[in-house]
Amino acid sequence: MAGKLFIVGFGPGDKKHMTLRCLEVIEQSDVIVGYELYVDLIREMLENKEVYTTQMQEEIDRVKTAIQKALEGHAVSLVSSGDSGVYGMAGLVFEVLSEMRAQGLPVDIEVEVIPGVTAATAVAALLGAPLMHDFATISLSDLLTPWPVILKRIEAAAAADFVIVIYNPKSSRRVTQVVEARDVILKYRHKSTPVGIVRKAYREGQEVIVTDLEHMLNHKIDMLTTIVVGNSSTFVFNGRMVTPRGYSGKYELLKNDRVGEETIV
Repeated sequence: MAGKLFIVGFGPGDKKHMTLRCLEVIEQSDVIVGYELYVDLIREMLENKEVYTTQMQEEIDRVKTAIQKALEGHAVSLVSSGDSGVYGMAGLVFEVLSEMRAQGLPVDIEVEVIPGVTAATAVAALLGAPLMHDFATISLSDLLTPWPVILKRIEAAAAADFVIVIYNPKSSRRVTQVVEARDVILKYRHKSTPVGIVRKAYREGQEVIVTDLEHMLNHKIDMLTTIVVGNSSTFVFNGRMVTPRGYSGKYELLKNDRVGEETIV
């Protein structure tokens, strides 16, 4: 009898930011599959479980292992940080299952996708409220997407005045993309536009920096970093980034100058 495959996003990595459903399915699963770095973040939760890990760029192997173990009747959690549906494993699982069905292979397993806190919302909480209006998330990794396509997306988002959340900004081999991305954004945004840089959000060694477009490259940026570039309305208050939703243009924020009161209806 086929088992069940859970595709689990466990957020930044600590239990405080995991959903109750995430904790439940990891507990229920007898097999855990994931990228070694991510599995290490939850290793203390995996006692007496069968654990399979692979390295970076071995995503297809992870998915095939997870599917095979589920077909053998196991309850399997394919885990990753953040949200599995945002630059995660969920899409690849369904792609592989679709290909298996096309080839006449068995795919009679139940699949459940478990949402998690993605990097964009995790770093936004640390930075203040930078995502209160429309925003775009763009990964600078050109491993699977051609760099000219990524540049076109950056230009479109910058021209449309989206707040831009940048995933995977820089690696040991990929060092120029974040510079090019910043240069494109500067065509549409003032150099004083607020920028938030967060490394290791909600993990040991966390760093949170609020700077601007002019100076963003002066700070450490790597694959553990997520960058938030404000739009034309974003401002800094008490060291926090704020992107107005537009309330001040429609309502009086401090009606009758009575600060701190609210009407209960």
